Amino acid sequence: MGEVVNLRTARKQRARAAKAATAETNRAAFGRTKAERARDETEKAKREALLDGAKREDD
Repeated sequence: MGEVVNLRTARKQRARAAKAATAETNRAAFGRTKAERARDETEKAKREALLDGAKREDD
């Protein structure tokens, strides 16, 4: 015979695990300092400027 499982407790544990995964994702996306965001923005601008400068003009 299998182990007896309380379904209410199992549902709550699954919900907690899902919340923890969402929180981890949000911390990675939004948990940065203002300096880190500014640095990333300048790097993105540099990459875009480099790509724009290498474009060929088609008329």
